[in-house]
Amino acid sequence: MRKLYFLVPGTDGKFACGGLWAELKTVNLAQNICSAEVITYRQREKDKLFLDDLLQTKNLDDVIFVISWGFDIAKLAPKLQKYNVVYHAHSAGYKFSLPSSIPIITVSRNTMGYWGQKAPNNLIYYLPNQIGDEFTNLHLERDIDVLVQARKSSEYLIKSLIPALQKHCKVFVVDSYVEDLPGLFNRAKIYLYDSAEYWAQQGVSEGFGLQPMEALACGCQVFSSVNGGLSDYLDPGFNCYKIAGYSLEYDVQRILKTLSSPVSLTLSPEILTEYRKENIIKRFMVILAEINDFFDNKNNYSANIQELTKMRLTKLFITRVYGKIIKKYFRNK
Repeated sequence: MRKLYFLVPGTDGKFACGGLWAELKTVNLAQNICSAEVITYRQREKDKLFLDDLLQTKNLDDVIFVISWGFDIAKLAPKLQKYNVVYHAHSAGYKFSLPSSIPIITVSRNTMGYWGQKAPNNLIYYLPNQIGDEFTNLHLERDIDVLVQARKSSEYLIKSLIPALQKHCKVFVVDSYVEDLPGLFNRAKIYLYDSAEYWAQQGVSEGFGLQPMEALACGCQVFSSVNGGLSDYLDPGFNCYKIAGYSLEYDVQRILKTLSSPVSLTLSPEILTEYRKENIIKRFMVILAEINDFFDNKNNYSANIQELTKMRLTKLFITRVYGKIIKKYFRNK
């Protein structure tokens, strides 16, 4: 099985974010199956290989480059076109296309559907992000009524809903890094998450949305948006509540009602199992076996399935319209 080189721009400073942590977790999971290593390409770092240096190596047939940083893919994919490359897709909506020679591994079914439409000739797989075993319900006394993480939260949530809720209950807003997030989720009764506005401004989708799942795993009631990858596992009315429901006053009423209700909506153990380490490694083994087989055989074939280019779509449209005209005006004569 080929060695995996996971490409990231850097691993600290301005590159530190949820997407980076998710990618580094994937590296750790991959190391249970094969040799895997982090490679940087913007920032040189001690004890890590730098991409431009690595590309000076003559023979790289026995490695696979895993690219994931959405805003850099349009430059990285052409640069690596003669090598074995896999795109690890988190968010969807970036303005680039990929050749069918690049398999795609998606972190959500939502993103898989996007690439299934945009890249119908590529190999596409689903490998969810991991939720750590530390995110579990400890059944402790909960001293926080409503918990909010300020980052990615909508203006409505920060400026309207939170001030309204603070008149009635204890609201805790987090605006910095939390060392013990599982512990914090185990102290909260309700967790609010509203990222649709944030991602609309970025022009791409919510790739996965790990925090609501982590909160649910810790026993929180969750009010959340269901945009992008959140729609993979959130099911309003059954395991969560939809936030921003029609009016501020109605939101406040529903949240206060949930605080006093003995009924709790939770994620089923079956759903959580899909995102735990053991299941992901099993899926990863199957996916990597298929991808290695593809790269073993790719050079024996030519990419001869027509792409859905704008020109081809125009041609298909004209053909369809022409066919309807012939059928309507000439077939019965």
